[in-house]
Amino acid sequence: MSGPDDRPRGDDELSHLDPDGAGPAPVAPGRADRVDRAEPPAPLVIDTSRYQRIIGLVGLAVVIAFSVYLFVSHGSNSTGVTAGHRLRWFAAPLATTDLRGAANLHPPCTLAAHDPRALNLCIDASRGPIVLSLFALGAGSCERQVDALQTLSRRFAGSSVQFLAVALNASAAATAKAVRAHHWTIPVAYDEDGRVGDQYGVVLCPMAELARRGGIVAERLVGDHWDTAAALSPQVRALVASSPVAGRAR
Repeated sequence: MSGPDDRPRGDDELSHLDPDGAGPAPVAPGRADRVDRAEPPAPLVIDTSRYQRIIGLVGLAVVIAFSVYLFVSHGSNSTGVTAGHRLRWFAAPLATTDLRGAANLHPPCTLAAHDPRALNLCIDASRGPIVLSLFALGAGSCERQVDALQTLSRRFAGSSVQFLAVALNASAAATAKAVRAHHWTIPVAYDEDGRVGDQYGVVLCPMAELARRGGIVAERLVGDHWDTAAALSPQVRALVASSPVAGRAR
């Protein structure tokens, strides 16, 4: 007669008592796929908008830094010719004449070879001190500086100082139109392809070069402060007084 302990032990009971010997748990028919086949992991999504914003900010910072560099290295230090150095010679057509063409950066410096329809800086410098404005058409403060030179040309009419202007990257027609509109009578030339502007490294205006007889620069004036006759007059007076033949302002 068999007792409870003598009963055959089924697989389920043995598995329960001996985990190491347990077989796989029974699977209900029709459910094998959900047990044996794991669900694929969800794709990893990376938010690139944050990185795009960072790249954009870095690019903007580079542009700003480069702009500051241009202003510091060119705007305040390299524009024009500094004091103690000689002006860079050129000849450019006067806007009120029929002479057409690009500026000559190596002009003849003799009256025999000079065309009176051109502003020849080398010849002008041999005659007396010079106030030269290199300006851009349509730029208010730059054109106001030429207005100031026009006013000073009357105020210093009894002296040997010459007031000259060159419109950079400008056509003959546009420059002539500005001359008529402003009633300029001082010599105004045009630099149609920017050769003169490049020669002087002009990156901003107003800019005026004040040079003694012979073309040696006494002072270079850059910025909006120098767009009035009142601001320029003391500098011009000092230039005339320091020239070999000084004139008197009226």
